[in-house]
Amino acid sequence: MSAPRGEFSSRFGFLMAASGSAVGLGNIWGFPTNTASNGGAAFLFTYIVLAFAIAYPALMAELIIGRHAKANAVTALRGLARGPLTRALGGMVGYAGMITVSLILSFYAIVSGWMLAMTMASLANLLQFDAAADWLATGSVVRDAIFTLGFMLMTLWVVTAGVSNGIEKWASRLMPSLFIILVCLIIYVFTLDGAMEGLRMYLVPDFSRMLEPGLVVSAMGQAFFSLSLGVGTMLIYGSYINRRENLPALGRMVTLLDISVAVTAGLLILPAMTVALNLGVPIYDEQGGLIAGPGLIISVLPALFDQIGLAGILVSLAFFILMTIASLTSSISMLEVPLAYVVENYNTSRRRVGTWLTLGITAISLLIVFNFDTLFDLVVSLTTEYSQPLLGFFFAIFAGWVWHRNGILQEIRQGSENVEHTMFWRIWPVYVKFVVPVAILAIYLQTLLG
Repeated sequence: MSAPRGEFSSRFGFLMAASGSAVGLGNIWGFPTNTASNGGAAFLFTYIVLAFAIAYPALMAELIIGRHAKANAVTALRGLARGPLTRALGGMVGYAGMITVSLILSFYAIVSGWMLAMTMASLANLLQFDAAADWLATGSVVRDAIFTLGFMLMTLWVVTAGVSNGIEKWASRLMPSLFIILVCLIIYVFTLDGAMEGLRMYLVPDFSRMLEPGLVVSAMGQAFFSLSLGVGTMLIYGSYINRRENLPALGRMVTLLDISVAVTAGLLILPAMTVALNLGVPIYDEQGGLIAGPGLIISVLPALFDQIGLAGILVSLAFFILMTIASLTSSISMLEVPLAYVVENYNTSRRRVGTWLTLGITAISLLIVFNFDTLFDLVVSLTTEYSQPLLGFFFAIFAGWVWHRNGILQEIRQGSENVEHTMFWRIWPVYVKFVVPVAILAIYLQTLLG
């Protein structure tokens, strides 16, 4: 007998939790530089179209499966099986999703620990604790291990409080804070010399590149991965949705919120980078490309903040609080995936399961910290470039080919009685059956072929 399941108490709570899961560090540091390097607004336009054309149907597949099963990914996919073969496949995909998301969290916790350390460094600078600020801002094995553990404990604290009192409660507080901080930072950066150059880099389109296969596949990959698809996070969140809710409408709102944060982040990051360039801070790597990823966050932007005096310390503090919030809202959804499986199948407490999972994932994180040059990029590639796309492909296969069409319609009707007469129902089954799997395979092949 499984333990009682939680449920989101409001539509707003679900939207904040789901968008928080989708809005992670990659949205803030990856999307803007990806846009600027791939035709500016041409990439932006392509991304928005594909987010609704490809990523939204894939998101709906996970949400529908989750709410139908009211269970974790393993149980949910096995429940859709038509025979022993698809039942075994469902179990394999569910278990692989849990392993993948746990490994993603293991390296994500390290980077999130950097964000937490930089937040503390900014606070130490503000209080004029210069020695502490220097130690906190300088990467080391000891610092990274301490703050990785600290970040995982924060994640554990939220998740073990439950769906309504933990995940929903904190997502409903953290996500509005993220939006407010983001907008305030944009307004400030726009007052600095050089910001308009970054804005032009971001928003002026190079339409000649719109039909380049590389641009289209990159935009498709950005849309797919930015919605946290393929590892069961949205499936498990879908399982906590009330049956009275309109799932297609919820999926559209989550997609729109994720796009909005990614696009808005671009209004901060690219102008901030050209402001930094204007102040003599390098923003291009040795190959001539814009610096992206962790290097942007822990070298380029801190150098910019150092150039603008006391205001820079305050801006730095606000920025790294923003990054820590984005980290935490994503990490709680990752930990929830394996936690939900163990709690439901072994009838044990969330706190006990969460503690053991946190210890296990933190142990992997520390192994990576102590062997960073060897393991970090390897774990990132194995999970996000190889495992996640394949898992997303199988989720689409289960929604499009294994599950009976009438069963899907019956589930969506709960909360949307006339759905079979809408454009969504005319298009979505075809998309999830044919277009989404093909699109995911295109992303995967592009990754394999470089």
